Amino acid sequence: MTAAGIVFNHPIYVEYSREIETEIERLCVAIEQLPELIAIYSPRWLAIQLLEHDEVLLAEVKAVSGGASVIDALEGSLTRLEERYGEDVDIILADYRYSFVNSLVRNVLTRPAVQPVNISDKIDKVVTHRLLGIPIFLTLMWIVFKVTTDIATPYLDWVDAVIGGPITHWTVGLLGMLSLTGTWIESLFVDGIIAGVGGVMVFVPVLMSLYLALAVLEDSGYMARAAFVMDRVMQKVGLHGKSFLPMVVGFGCSVPGLYATRTLENERDRILTGLLVPFMSCGARLPVYVLFAAIFFPQQTGLVVFSLYLLGIVTAIGLGIILRGTLFKEGDTTPFLIELPPYRWPHLKTIWFYVWERTSTFIRNAWTIILAASIVVWFLMATPANGAGAFADTEVDDSAFGMVSGAVAPIFAPLGFGNWENSGALITGFVAKEVVISTAALVYNVQDVEVETRPTTFFEDVVEIGVGFVRATVDTIKSVPLIIGINLFEGEGEPDPTNLMAAIQVNFEATSGGHGALAALAFMVFVLLYTPCMVTIAAERQELGVKWMWFSIFGQFAVAWAVAFIVFQGGLLLALG
Repeated sequence: MTAAGIVFNHPIYVEYSREIETEIERLCVAIEQLPELIAIYSPRWLAIQLLEHDEVLLAEVKAVSGGASVIDALEGSLTRLEERYGEDVDIILADYRYSFVNSLVRNVLTRPAVQPVNISDKIDKVVTHRLLGIPIFLTLMWIVFKVTTDIATPYLDWVDAVIGGPITHWTVGLLGMLSLTGTWIESLFVDGIIAGVGGVMVFVPVLMSLYLALAVLEDSGYMARAAFVMDRVMQKVGLHGKSFLPMVVGFGCSVPGLYATRTLENERDRILTGLLVPFMSCGARLPVYVLFAAIFFPQQTGLVVFSLYLLGIVTAIGLGIILRGTLFKEGDTTPFLIELPPYRWPHLKTIWFYVWERTSTFIRNAWTIILAASIVVWFLMATPANGAGAFADTEVDDSAFGMVSGAVAPIFAPLGFGNWENSGALITGFVAKEVVISTAALVYNVQDVEVETRPTTFFEDVVEIGVGFVRATVDTIKSVPLIIGINLFEGEGEPDPTNLMAAIQVNFEATSGGHGALAALAFMVFVLLYTPCMVTIAAERQELGVKWMWFSIFGQFAVAWAVAFIVFQGGLLLALG
């Protein structure tokens, strides 16, 4: 063996304890009886790998003729060593190797008397401080949601204008060329597909802003610090900071967050973390928050959205404490080890990949799941119930959709939004949380009061799209100083609400008895906490099992109803409506 020009006459072996060496020798004796194995592997090396549960080598040994004798010897060795040391053998072996490396380093390496402190270490003294770490984390999260809601607003208005203007005009014109004007097909495309899918696509700029901010934090190295800081909080739940990483992933989407629980070695930790991940507010819920916060809390939109995300974290931690003290009593918490990478400037290519991957997934859902859901909802709204009208020519509240939604509505009456419109939107939210918005756009079926009568050409529409984008960019640049409270430009006040926003406001005011803002807040809380989408439920079944999937479905609905009830009824008692 050679290393750096030095020749070693003998291989370097890590010296283990007498008990471990005895078991290694026993395995070597069994392995040496199999020529197929010793022709490829060193018996000692293979014995150690088998003690460390190397799945590939285990499968290879089992496939060899006579390999069962090695497996039998292995099981006996593992049993004796675990009884002797009281923990997994792979951890014991790793500890001996680290000790060997440390002793070797001490013998050959001379360290300076005073260790140099780099920039990352200096930053970490503040960012990971025992007292300042969590406030800094919350402040950064607040900035993320402030940027998400404020900077993206002009582009949100631009997308809304493009969908409600040129795209609708082109669709109507094309259908007119096919002599389909005034038919149910026109209603399907305009009132169903464009209103439903378009109502969700409007919020793509908001989601891109969120993913951009999270990508910057992750690529800069801060997210690892967030997990380290949150370790102290997670210890209260009986978990550790490693469990917070799947929850952070859940901010983008609950499905990869659930898959990320595979990194947890302890099964109880994995199941408990998987049950808590869906309480993290995924990006699909963000359009609902932005819409309702803009309607009822226009001056505090960013603060409301941040509060909802924070409420999801607090709820998850509170439920974790309850579950750890009841259903998950047994089991010790494994220690949390994490490598903190040095801080670095985020790479544009990495950020773009992060943002595009998640945004494109959302767009694909819009043209698959949400498209299908919009068509189904439109069909149910076009189908008369009890013979009330003709197909595609009936009042929405007299349709099959209105009948089913009306039957469910009393469940939500104590929460302040117990009518068929809102209950229908929540029912379709089981498909995907974005569908809540598309259903609202279909249910309220509002039209612009001022309809442009002057026909426009295709070229004029394209020019208007480009001009609108430039205008949105300029408005975004103007809004940057406003985020930190510096008004460098003379604003034009709050933008005029759309007819959909006005219809929702009137509906909530009427349903809640004049307490529309309080009912809207309870509605957003319910959307935050209630049963996740079908794709997440399927991931729960795969990762947690059928029993815990059903526990999550009914448990989250009960928690959402209870918290929304407290928000609305408590607000009434405190005269906050």
